[in-house]
Amino acid sequence: MKNAKSLYHGHRFPAVVISCAVRWYFRFKLSLRDIEELLFERGMIVSYETIRRWCDKFDASFAHRVKAARRKPGTTWHLEEVFVTLRGERYLLWRAVDQHGAELAILLQKRRDKAAAKRFLQACAGGLS
Repeated sequence: MKNAKSLYHGHRFPAVVISCAVRWYFRFKLSLRDIEELLFERGMIVSYETIRRWCDKFDASFAHRVKAARRKPGTTWHLEEVFVTLRGERYLLWRAVDQHGAELAILLQKRRDKAAAKRFLQACAGGLS
């Protein structure tokens, strides 16, 4: 049986450094030069062009791993109704939140609309099952 090669096989830097730089780029929307500076502060000299190549090469695998690790919505959830003011106007904000506090869906309305609220609840319930 053959051993599968690492995704980072053949790269000069360790997998930890590469995955950290790619994560910073996609998660925090840092510029390539910002990441270059952060790595330099940690004792690694990497050009921003190398970081760009890493991000181009590993973006799909990174997105797949993040999606797989994302917490699944909880089984218990509730609906919050809050009035908010945006640009001087009052709006009604509906949020579906699970037991972990993760936002499942948002609906912003100018005024209360019972039919729209029912559709929102059905869409939330349909998305959870």
